[in-house]
Amino acid sequence: MFKSFLMVTAREDEKAGEEGVIMEGENLLNPINPESKMDVIQELIALVDSVQSIGDFRRTQRKEAYNLMRRLKLLLPLLEEIRDLDTQMPEVGMICLCNLKKAFLCAKKLLKICNEGSKIYLALESEDFMIRFHSVYEKLNQALEGMPYTEIGISEEVKEQVELMRMQLRRAKKRTDTQDMELAMDMMVLLSTTDERNADSASIERLANKLALHTIEDLRAETIAVRKLVKERAQNTEANQQIINLLSKCKQIAGVEDTGVHDDPAVPKALAKCPSLAIPNEFLCPITLEIMTHPVIVATGQTYERESIQKWLDSDHRTCPKSGQLLAHLSLAPNFALRNLILQWCEKNKFPLPKQEDPANLESSTMEPNDEISSMVRNLSSNKLEEQRKAVRKIRMVSKESPESRILIANGGGIPPLVQLLSYPDSKIQEHAVTALLNLSIDESNKKLISREEPIPSIVEILKNGTIGAKENSAAALFSLSMLDENKAIIGLSNGIPPLVELLQNGTIRGKKDAVTALFNLSLSQANKARAIEAGIVAPLLQLLKDNNLDMVNESLSLLLLLASHVDGRRDIGQLSVIGTLVDFIKDGTPKNKECSAALLLELGSRNTNLMLAALQYGVYADVVDLSKNGTNRGQRKADSILQLMSKSEQIP
Repeated sequence: MFKSFLMVTAREDEKAGEEGVIMEGENLLNPINPESKMDVIQELIALVDSVQSIGDFRRTQRKEAYNLMRRLKLLLPLLEEIRDLDTQMPEVGMICLCNLKKAFLCAKKLLKICNEGSKIYLALESEDFMIRFHSVYEKLNQALEGMPYTEIGISEEVKEQVELMRMQLRRAKKRTDTQDMELAMDMMVLLSTTDERNADSASIERLANKLALHTIEDLRAETIAVRKLVKERAQNTEANQQIINLLSKCKQIAGVEDTGVHDDPAVPKALAKCPSLAIPNEFLCPITLEIMTHPVIVATGQTYERESIQKWLDSDHRTCPKSGQLLAHLSLAPNFALRNLILQWCEKNKFPLPKQEDPANLESSTMEPNDEISSMVRNLSSNKLEEQRKAVRKIRMVSKESPESRILIANGGGIPPLVQLLSYPDSKIQEHAVTALLNLSIDESNKKLISREEPIPSIVEILKNGTIGAKENSAAALFSLSMLDENKAIIGLSNGIPPLVELLQNGTIRGKKDAVTALFNLSLSQANKARAIEAGIVAPLLQLLKDNNLDMVNESLSLLLLLASHVDGRRDIGQLSVIGTLVDFIKDGTPKNKECSAALLLELGSRNTNLMLAALQYGVYADVVDLSKNGTNRGQRKADSILQLMSKSEQIP
């Protein structure tokens, strides 16, 4: 997806490793200093210890990072046994140890990046990092290949343990987790869309949750990591800007002010202006790190600047930003004692407080349900059709425009009657109700409240028989609710996938886009994947590839790639006409088209060599070679894998 500076680093590491072996070999022509063995061994043991203390890793690399740490630890018995033996290390053994040290250093560097690096960048470049992990595995395996166990006097037990670990390294295969594909789809939608629709807000929210970018501390740390990354990759301005844009969207969802990655988020603005003055930490708002002018206390007892915490609450949050605890209530109590201390300190140190809005005006904003919304909610259950229709239409509009109103409507008991109205025998009321629930579901807590009322069967019914607008918004609502894993199964069991496939085939442009997004999310479940294939999803997806007016090629290819992991999906997709279409995209498509088409061709061709042969007959070879040199980062990797597959099968003309 991006041109990764880490790929360059990996190649430089490999080059340095090769040169290092030659240099060490030349030095070993001279008699070995007996102390050099101990020096290298102690360094290796220290490296293992330092790696073990690194701590937790970013979600996208966590499994592989812990696997690497475990494998390094498995080498400790070998290192300790060599350290304790009195025998002199032969030249070949010293070469192994020196190469092992290089591999350990590469491993430590990789693990530190996976611990400290930008979460967004690591997620975008997850495939690059998988390649780096396998590069480290290869270095470890090669370093241990010529270890003279017998000459050194290594015990059979330790030798067997090392050889078992080497076998694990050789068997390690590249993988693409379902969760990684889900992240990739969300990022692709967010990076490509200019549509600020509710479903997109839900995608940002899900992305922020999966990358753990939803608290003030998380976002501040990510800003620091992105700022460091931007400095290191100063030439890669377009890719850097995309990462910055994603971070800004996560901040927007969290209700955090976006000060920009080029500012120092670790230094309060007040301190930057007056660096010689140390403001007491208890005077600083935990959200902005600025000195507070109107401190208020929330339900957990934490104190914040009123304006900052109000923004947080207005962005659909019901938790304390610092502690993460659920707030028992949303009222804000002025902290007069702390305010007096701050004023005294400012007067003593001649520190000017920034001008803020009068707290009396700010206090007028509350999160309690107001009379208008309470009236709307009451009228949802009116026995007069016009009052019901008017109330549900108003709630639909209010919940679309105001994050605060979504919470007020839910707190005011609006969700149960809205769910009941889904089954009301009036098409306009149904459309307003399902759209209102879609808007309310943007709030994570509301998703759970809505799900408790079991609305999915009724939403599926509207998706089948409602108006065009109702069908579109029902698809978007199912997508939003399916972010809760338990709802994926419920939607599948409620027969919700066939009408989504129908909408994908015959809906409006907006309907098709809603359907493909919902179907991708639902097809992350293996059972739903089979249901989608049985419902005939492949045919409309292939049709979307041919429709230039829809601009849904990348989304369709991504969903086809997901379905291609199922045997029945490969059967339906693996047609000669599909291979021809993929070849056309690899030749003349956009960079993203080429990348996605190469990924799907690789998946199909690696399972069926006849399909790869068909691609060759369509003339794909020259275009794959060009893609391997000039494509996107992911496109280059997929093209290289296709060329390797062709070479192994002796299919290159």
